[in-house]
Amino acid sequence: MSTEPPESTVSPPEGSPSGPSRRTFVATTTVVGGAVVAGSLVAGPSVFGAEPADAAEAPPGSRVSLTVNGKRHTVTVDNRTSLLDLLREHLGLPGSKKGCNAGACGACTVLVDGRRVNSCLTLAVRLEGAEVTTIEGLAKGERLHPLQQAFIDQDAFQCGFCTSGQIMSGVGCIDEGHTGSPEEIREFMSGNICRCGCYVKIVRAVEQTAHGK
Repeated sequence: MSTEPPESTVSPPEGSPSGPSRRTFVATTTVVGGAVVAGSLVAGPSVFGAEPADAAEAPPGSRVSLTVNGKRHTVTVDNRTSLLDLLREHLGLPGSKKGCNAGACGACTVLVDGRRVNSCLTLAVRLEGAEVTTIEGLAKGERLHPLQQAFIDQDAFQCGFCTSGQIMSGVGCIDEGHTGSPEEIREFMSGNICRCGCYVKIVRAVEQTAHGK
């Protein structure tokens, strides 16, 4: 018959360190600004009184010159800046709206060298020497562009948020010659969403402008 005491009562050999208790282990493995390795903290910055990190390097920028509504602009912008943000934030032209910011709603439509583009998806630095027309550049002084007047005549807007993009897209659609029928207009204006559902009147406004109806 064994005379050894039960295992739970065996004391650790003299001189050997005793293992940490469960409470001690949990306490020492709490991470505060560092990583846990074998129950101890690897040296790392503490969230309390941490040293300030080195200032991040400024993002790369480029100088770009382009003509907007007949006026030449030369600006230095972050290479990631969209044409939409250049217009709104740098040139003070808020008429082009930021809707989805993903090229899906058309609220930001402008003309670049006469062609329709979603300005939220167009990098400003790629437009060196380009000519950009926004809703602010359509009217001639106090005289509205014919499509702007047609939108008023046909009551082709409600909340107005998408209207600038709709008009710019409509101008492009007319210049491209895609106004042979209401169906063709709807097809080539399909990238512009009107959440108020004014599509019938928008098509009529484009028809009025294209055919003098």
